[in-house]
Amino acid sequence: MSDFPRTPPRYSATFTPAVNAEIRRAAATGIYDIRGGGTKRHLPHFDDLLFLGASISRYPLEGYREKCATDVWLGTRHAKNPIHLDIPITIAGMSFGALSGPAKEALGRGATAAGTSTTTGDGGMTEEERGHSKTLVYQYLPSRYGMNPDDLRRADAIEIVVGQGAKPGGGGMLLGQKISDRVANMRNLPKGIDQRSACRHPDWTGPDDLEIKILELREITNWEKPIYVKVGGARPYYDTALAVKAGADVVVLDGMQGGTAATQDVFIEHVGMPILACIPQAVKALQDLGMHRRVQLIVSGGIRSGADVAKAMALGADAVSIGTAALIALGDNDPRWEEEYQKLGTTADAYDDWHEGKDPAGITTQDPELSKRFDPVLGGRRLKNYLKVMTLEAQTIARACGKNHLHNLEPEDLCSLTIEAAAMAGVPLAGTNWIPGKNGGF
Repeated sequence: MSDFPRTPPRYSATFTPAVNAEIRRAAATGIYDIRGGGTKRHLPHFDDLLFLGASISRYPLEGYREKCATDVWLGTRHAKNPIHLDIPITIAGMSFGALSGPAKEALGRGATAAGTSTTTGDGGMTEEERGHSKTLVYQYLPSRYGMNPDDLRRADAIEIVVGQGAKPGGGGMLLGQKISDRVANMRNLPKGIDQRSACRHPDWTGPDDLEIKILELREITNWEKPIYVKVGGARPYYDTALAVKAGADVVVLDGMQGGTAATQDVFIEHVGMPILACIPQAVKALQDLGMHRRVQLIVSGGIRSGADVAKAMALGADAVSIGTAALIALGDNDPRWEEEYQKLGTTADAYDDWHEGKDPAGITTQDPELSKRFDPVLGGRRLKNYLKVMTLEAQTIARACGKNHLHNLEPEDLCSLTIEAAAMAGVPLAGTNWIPGKNGGF
């Protein structure tokens, strides 16, 4: 025998144990993997950017004496009644069906207490959310589930959903175990049968038809409501430009780090672009059309902290939207339910089988017994606290950069730690003046 220790076996970088396990699962079942949540691969993100705080060449603001405003107006282009929010952090569309009734109520409570808006998601408007939301955005999706003119008029804004960051080009899913009597009635579906939403709107085939649809919605709502158009991050320059030309008041841009209630894993991991790559392209489209700040830009997809908010706004966004982070703030994926997550074959902070409707936290479920575990009043309070902290963090950064409003943050306030993020965001690599793809200097 050799005196040298045997070299331990190395896994293939291509056929890793996780890849091999998925091949075996597919071979055994013959069906693709469905899950919720967002992408799990590492992507360039806001963590790759840093702010350049003020020192001598810039003058910081004193946090206890000098104001840093956070409010934002949305829908000022055409709507008679644009929306005025205290903070630029909104709650993304998450459907009743994907979420429980108490969870929708908590989103409304928390958003209202923080001075911002929440969004219906697919499947229609619930009284819980409308009753507790001072400002409610109604999502108008290809499925038309739950859609009716009365609810369009009851909303404060309408968001036409063309695409979602986790699955641009793909429709939504809601599996049968979450189609309760109430969900079935709201969506005009049979109870207990898997539902798959269409991937495109049934009454248009291109931008010209989108313009007609926007005009129809304006007429239904007497030109009072702002009209948003939401697109997944795939071709953000052209999609933003076409949405503006079709008459949108607000463009909502969702990157691939955004979550979803249920779709194919292959969509989540292999379709779309990181939000960091999307924002500059959308801003460029707005600038080229002379519409930056006239048509507001809301961005989403992996927003977690006030630093993320500030970075998105420095790149040119008017506001951000959060979904997964809002659910975590409510209490989803909480380690207090670890024992029950283990019984489901997962763990807290990794649970993404939202489509199965077995959420121990009572948030992503239609099971009445599980839903009872969730307190919407406490959940709303937790969401309000989280939104408050995010806002304070963003203000702290803005003041450190010498800005008296979050909207005054700009790309010049940023640098990048990596070449990839520098190229995507269009800001210099730290310690240089080099923006990859734009200039060659150091």
